[in-house]
Amino acid sequence: MRIAIVYDSRTGTTKAAAEAMADLAREAGHDVTVSAVGEASASDVSAADAVCIGSWTEGLFFILQHATKATMEFIGSLSLQGTPAAVFCTYKTSPGKMLDKMAAALEGRGARVTAKLRARGPHVPDGFRAWLESLQQT
Repeated sequence: MRIAIVYDSRTGTTKAAAEAMADLAREAGHDVTVSAVGEASASDVSAADAVCIGSWTEGLFFILQHATKATMEFIGSLSLQGTPAAVFCTYKTSPGKMLDKMAAALEGRGARVTAKLRARGPHVPDGFRAWLESLQQT
C-alpha cells in the first residue's frame, strides 16, 4: 500500500515523529513517502492509498490550540475520495481540539479519517500501529 505522510515541523519534533512512523510503516511492508507540507505535492498525496497528515501544536498553553496555517492550507489542496486517513500532532501541554479540526478538514476533502493520533515528543504516536493494521483490512 502507498502511504503518504505529510507534516509541518518547527523544531524538528514533528518531522522526527513522521519519520519514525514511516519507518514503522515500511517495516510493515508499505511504500511510504514522507514530506514537509511546503515540499509535498498535493496530486501525489491525493494519489496515495492512505494519508497521514501532522502538525505541531500552535496555541497558548491550554487554549486556542490549532494546526499550522500551512498544514490546513495543504489539507485544503487535497482531493481524497474515500481515502483512509489519519491526523497527528505533536504537543507540549495540550493539543486541545486541533485533531478534530484537522479531521473535519480532511473529511471535507473526501477522506475517511480513521485515526486521530498525538505524541508528546519525536516518537510514533500511540495508535499508529493499530491504524496501519486497519489499512491491511481495507
